[in-house]
Parts: sequence; structure tokens; C-alpha cells
Amino acid sequence: MVKHMNQRAFKMLFTVLLVFSLVISVVGCGSNQSKTDNAAQTPSSDFNKEGLPIVNEPITLKVLTMRWGSMGDTFTQNQFLKDLEKNTNVKIEWQVVSSNDWTEQKSIMLASGTLPDIILGNQTFTDSDIVNNLSYFVPMDDLIDQYMPNLKKAMQESPELKKISQYPDGKMYSLPARLPSRPESRFQPVINKAWLDKLGLKAPETIDELYNVFKAFKEQDPNGNGKKDEIPFTESKIIGDLLEPFGVTDAYSSSMSIQDGKPAYNYASERYKEGLKWAHKLYSEGLIDQEIFTQDSSMKAAKEQNADAPIVGFSYQWTPDSVFGKWADQYETIAPIAGPDGKRYQDGDPNGLSYNRNELLITTSCKYPEIAARWADQFYTDEASIQNFWGAIGTVISKNDDGTYTLMDPPAGTSADAWYWEQSLRDFGPKYVSPSFEEKIVLNPNKGDGLKLEINKLGSEYVTEPYPRVMYTAEEFQELPTLTTDIESYAKAMRAQWVTKGGIDEGWDAYIKKLNDMGLEKLMKIRTDAYNRYMSVK
Repeated sequence: MVKHMNQRAFKMLFTVLLVFSLVISVVGCGSNQSKTDNAAQTPSSDFNKEGLPIVNEPITLKVLTMRWGSMGDTFTQNQFLKDLEKNTNVKIEWQVVSSNDWTEQKSIMLASGTLPDIILGNQTFTDSDIVNNLSYFVPMDDLIDQYMPNLKKAMQESPELKKISQYPDGKMYSLPARLPSRPESRFQPVINKAWLDKLGLKAPETIDELYNVFKAFKEQDPNGNGKKDEIPFTESKIIGDLLEPFGVTDAYSSSMSIQDGKPAYNYASERYKEGLKWAHKLYSEGLIDQEIFTQDSSMKAAKEQNADAPIVGFSYQWTPDSVFGKWADQYETIAPIAGPDGKRYQDGDPNGLSYNRNELLITTSCKYPEIAARWADQFYTDEASIQNFWGAIGTVISKNDDGTYTLMDPPAGTSADAWYWEQSLRDFGPKYVSPSFEEKIVLNPNKGDGLKLEINKLGSEYVTEPYPRVMYTAEEFQELPTLTTDIESYAKAMRAQWVTKGGIDEGWDAYIKKLNDMGLEKLMKIRTDAYNRYMSVK
């Protein structure tokens, strides 16, 4: 017992020392300066408000970002970033941490109040991290107005950038991004076309046709192995997109949608109820994976990539090649399935799945916020943005004589997406590609981001208005965790019960009452207040 306690104590001590060393290493250039004096530290004789270099004599800013797993810091070799240092005289000391350790490190860093000059990437600090620690971050509004003409122009062209970034107190503490060449549609229906062809069936367009296709997949051995091993539909612990034909969509995983111009809780709606009744019919006839609510993602993946023969008939995915391994060529994306009202509904965002906030924050530890702001503004040109999304011109991107831009092929044995993550900041960090510039980007329609755009054409006109990525106050953040955990856990348990065992008609009124007893009305007030604030941003 003592031995185990010592091991635990040693592990905790190691973690604290690790984070302490990180905190020491990321202390900003203004760490010994009082927070109220920071904005006055830029030497006027050395700082250029316009043009390049930003400063006449080199200075160093410390920039912290988090990367997934073992991705590492290869993106720092991006030629654009190297040229940016040379042209601006702003040297960057990168502090790249792994998502594997970041949660614990972040907690200790925020508790200590010792931060680097810049935090980069929306994955590094969440809305809650920022709202509950606003004193650590510099309001960006005046800096944008005075020192960031590229971002200022982008915000005029795309008002959504400000709408998504304004905090409840009316200020912007972080910088936004608009990613290039992104679809409006989220996951779309993918079906095994080889099975359809073998059985002489056409791609389903309605829920009745989908039911008939599922029955044929289940009963007629379309994979030809003589076994009854076909699974018409599978997922992991959720029913999710299968309810889209009933108008149940949730692009940003809030369990919310906009119905008749108002926020609505999906799991208390009549359309959700009707969708679950249909799902129970499918489940009771063996047309939905019987392990759907108990299997994890690895079990699902094993079925999707079954070694001997394909056994999954239908799914919702970004692209057909994303999950089905060596069987990917058998699958194709089809248009959204029409529901009982005859309408098609597609999960996504009519504005495009392009906008993010919290992509860059300047901390109050930074002595030179004007310099940091001017440095950040260099990311908001079209060419800078595509290089920080895919990779540098000349390395990943070809700039053609006709004014277009194309992506080079990745090295042999490396997927395009993995290469882009290796070569760039990819989804994270400040960037803005204007809609007019996107017309100059020529992507391969058969793979990667180009394939997503090609597939998007099937569903874009049916994309529903999502409940947006709103911002909450510190007080709201205090209440949300308990409310959402309790309510979501109960809704999830009842969903599994009603799909597998039925009984939704008999139990629906009691279910709604219990949701209200658990605080659904309070949750909806918080969600609605946040939505109204979001919609009021001009």
C-alpha cells in the first residue's frame, strides 16, 4: 500500500514539476511587468505601425499551442512562418504541448496566472477557460481597429467573424478564423453501392425505400459469403444522423436546433419522438446493429473494416474512404433521405463549416500587445491563410501562372490529410480566405478536401439552420455542467431504452415531466439568452 502511495505521489510530483517547467518556459516577455502597464511597453521609436518590418530590432514572442497526440512541432518548419520571422523581425519561441498532457498542465497554468505572450488555436483554451479568466487576456477591439487592417477588412466582408467572437461583455478577447474551401454539409449518407448493384436496387431516396434496402441487405447475402453477417446500419453508442430524415440535426453537438426561428431542445421534440419510433422498428427487425448502444468506436471500426468481407451497408460519414478501409471503393455518398413529410434535412451550417473563434489570444503577460497584434494580422491575407491551412507555397501548394492554386501530391505512403497537419497549423490558428479567393483554389475532386466539396453538392441545399456556437457568461458556465450532464444522461438512457425496447408513446409524457424537473426550462433559458445575445451582434 505504501509503495502504491509513493508511486502516486511521485507521479503527481512529476506532473507538477513538468507543468512548473512549462510555466517557467512560457513566461511572456512581460512577465515581470504589472498587467496594467503592459499596453505602454512598445518602444515607439522601434515599432512600425504600418509596413514591414514590424520592429526595427528583433524581439521574441512566446507562443503556446496544443497539438493532438504525438503530432509534434513539424508545422514550425513551414516556409511561410520562417519568412514571417525574417520579414517582421518578430522571432517566435514556440511552446508546443500535446493533448495527452494538456488538461492537467492547463489547470496548473491558469491557477498560477503565468502565461506566455500568445495562446494559439481554439483547441488550446476553451470558452470556459477564457470567460473564467478574462483578466489574463487583452481585449482585442482597439488593437484590431488600430493595428490589424487585414482582419478589419475580413470582418467587414464576413460579419460572422465578429458575431462568433464577441464575448458577453461586448468585447473580443480572441481572434477568429474562416477556413478555406469548407463544405456546408456535415456527415452525409454513405451506402454500399456494390450491394445495391448486386441486388438490383437503386439508391434509396425516402425512409420507406431505405427500410426496404435495409431488409434486402439483411436477408439476401449481398456480400456473397453465405453468412447472415450483414449489418444494414451501425454506429457507436448513438443513433445520431439516422434521425436526420425527421429533421433532427445538431451541427455543433449542443443537442439544440433552431425551429421556427427559436432555439429548441432536440430531445424533447415531436420530430425526435417520431424518429425514435421509426428507429425502434428498424432495431426490432434486426436492421440496426444490435450492439449500437454498447459498442465503442474500435468495435464499430472493426465491423466497418471487417477483414473477410464488407458487412456494413449504410452509414453517415464525411467521405466514403474515411472509415471502410480496403472496402472503401464499394461505397458511395448519396443525397439526404427524405422524411415522412417529404422533405430532406441535412446536418451542417448554411454559412459553411468554416468559422471558429479563440484562434489567437494575447495575454496580459505580453509587454508588446501592439507588436503581437500586428504579427497576428499577417495571417489574415489569402495566401497566408492557405499556407497555414495546407502548407507552404512551393512545398505543398503550387501557385500557377493563371492565378490559380493547386495542392501537390503527398509523399508516397502518407495521406493527404496527415501531410497537411504535418506541414501547417491546419484547422487551428488565425486565418481568413475570402469567398472570391476560394474560386482560385483548385482541389482534386476525388480525394481529401476536394472530395468533401464534391460530396457537399448532394446535400448543401438541404442544410438546416443550426443552433450556433454561442458564448456563455461566467455565471451561465457555472450552471451548465450540472444541467447538461443530468439532462443529457437521462435523455441518452431513455433513447437507448426506446430504440431497443419500444414504449415511447406510453412513456413520453413522464419523460418530458422529468426533463423539466431536472431543469430543462432553466437550461433553455440559458441557451435562449445566449442565442439572443449572439443574434444581436452587429
